[in-house]
Amino acid sequence: MRKGKWNAITDVPGVKVGHVTLSDLPGPESACTGVTAILPHGGNIFEQKVPGASFVLNGFGKTAGLVQIEELGVIESPIMLTNTFSVGAVLEGTLRHMLRGNSSIGDTTGTVNIVVGECNDSYLNSIRSLKVRPEHAIEAIEEATGGQFEQGAVGAGKGMVCFDHKGGIGSSSRVVSLGENDFTVGVLTLTNFGNAGECRIGEWLERNGMQAEVTAESLLTSENRFPEKPDGSIMIIVATDAPLNDRQLKRFARRASIGLGRTGSTVHNGSGDVIITFSNAYTIPHKSDNALDHYAVLRDDTPVMNKLFQAVIEATEEAVYQSLIHAQSTTGRKERTVERWPFVEG
Repeated sequence: MRKGKWNAITDVPGVKVGHVTLSDLPGPESACTGVTAILPHGGNIFEQKVPGASFVLNGFGKTAGLVQIEELGVIESPIMLTNTFSVGAVLEGTLRHMLRGNSSIGDTTGTVNIVVGECNDSYLNSIRSLKVRPEHAIEAIEEATGGQFEQGAVGAGKGMVCFDHKGGIGSSSRVVSLGENDFTVGVLTLTNFGNAGECRIGEWLERNGMQAEVTAESLLTSENRFPEKPDGSIMIIVATDAPLNDRQLKRFARRASIGLGRTGSTVHNGSGDVIITFSNAYTIPHKSDNALDHYAVLRDDTPVMNKLFQAVIEATEEAVYQSLIHAQSTTGRKERTVERWPFVEG
């Protein structure tokens, strides 16, 4: 399928991504972590919400904000990513950002549902040190831009380990046509899961005219195994400008799990695998004098829906691999080093 200009979630018009990376010199208790912010559109997300959904493939996770997404089918804050122990700090920072821009929250109107996803980066990051503070979340939001953005060991992905190699932030996109209209599906992943022998990147590289220096199978008994590393997790964020409602976005979220499976993931017991989806084709006002809302959405039985499902699957698979492709070998706490996947350069 055709890819967007940037082959990233920011190919969906209006979507922005920002990072804050925290990295000390390697030592016994060094920081190797950060925050990543995904903004569904460039406006006031509280006043102009977007339809959204979530799907928990495996619930070994601590994501904040999913309960209200499930109940109301809307997203009204930036989608934030960080390490497991920093969910509270990032939630506070995001809340402070939202309060600053919306004087009505908690005063003349209700509260706000902040969405924060996480993965456990404690193999490389001194997670107990709580180095991420609320101001880092605010900075990530304020630094968010459209277009090309950094991937790999950056932001929330700084300390993440994927398939026993350096993972982190990855992204990809696909474009689907319906007559004269193009719809874009963009995916961003925070990868922190899997063992080397499970990874099927070699098949994907071969399909795309590239190769790895070694096969995943040859890494099964290599020294790249980390017995102290927890099972890990993945956060998958799916964005689109196709006009969909929250029920249809839930179907998107389920398809993203197929893309994850194509990478070789077996969804380990201790892996928190969480998918969040949204469409910014239309917005839902916080308040309205109208008793009825009217939004045009795609029919489920239109042929383009199957193409959109395929786009979600393909972009999710590639986003995982892009996190490996962009990541660099990283040394973190206790002077532990995680090498990048052994790609053939050029």
